[in-house]
Amino acid sequence: MAAKGQCLCGAVQYAITGSLGEVRYCHCLRCRQANGTAFSTNARIPEAQFEMITGEDALTSYEMGPGIRRYFCSKCGSPVFVKIDRDPGFIRPRIGGLTGEVDVSIAAHVWAGSKADWHEITDDLPQFDEAKPR
Repeated sequence: MAAKGQCLCGAVQYAITGSLGEVRYCHCLRCRQANGTAFSTNARIPEAQFEMITGEDALTSYEMGPGIRRYFCSKCGSPVFVKIDRDPGFIRPRIGGLTGEVDVSIAAHVWAGSKADWHEITDDLPQFDEAKPR
């Protein structure tokens, strides 16, 4: 069964097959700025598990750092996924766009050392000041 997702306006629709694997809350400044929230919720999946259903022409990207490209809907701005050159064959979909029931288990908070001062982490998930090793 595939998890389906879309952007806010519905122009970009996609499906993810297979497991979402280890999903993490990322508190780095770039994720906070890109999403306008205290953290982003990201999976790391093989690119082959991600299928564009419609809206590939509406997808645009921004290089947020050397070799790190963020893809989002050009119409409504919804974040869809990130590709990182140093991790070929994998993408990091933003889990917030998934619709319906999705089997997600959050594994950790990463980049908690740079979390927003106004946000308090109140759960018992492991916290890593930087990226958690895979």
